[in-house]
Amino acid sequence: MKKNNGNESYQMHKIGVTLAVALFMAGCASTPTVPAPTEQMAVSRAAVSTAISAGGNEFSPVQLKSAMDKMDAAERAMGGKNYGLARQLAEQAQVDAQLASAASRAAKAQKAADVVQEGNRVLRNEINRNPH
Repeated sequence: MKKNNGNESYQMHKIGVTLAVALFMAGCASTPTVPAPTEQMAVSRAAVSTAISAGGNEFSPVQLKSAMDKMDAAERAMGGKNYGLARQLAEQAQVDAQLASAASRAAKAQKAADVVQEGNRVLRNEINRNPH
């Protein structure tokens, strides 16, 4: 009977190891995977392109460079399948690009307002010189 007892112990050990391996594999299989942020990457790329078109190189070069650097880093993170980091960097790039666009539009508007004010000043001077 001792042989059965040893055999039963061995069988129980095999069952325990098999169960542990199965549980481990099930745990690994249920680990959530972070999906690739392809949509966020596209939105961020579009924001950078908009900032460039808005005159970011001329009017807000620091913000535009920051956006472009973060977009490059996001691309590298995507290539390395580090999707969490890629999403974070792409979101930051989008914000920086939007800031660059807004700063560029504001600078252009200020430039246009300055031109209008200068035109008004010239007209006032002409009116004051010729009091007809």
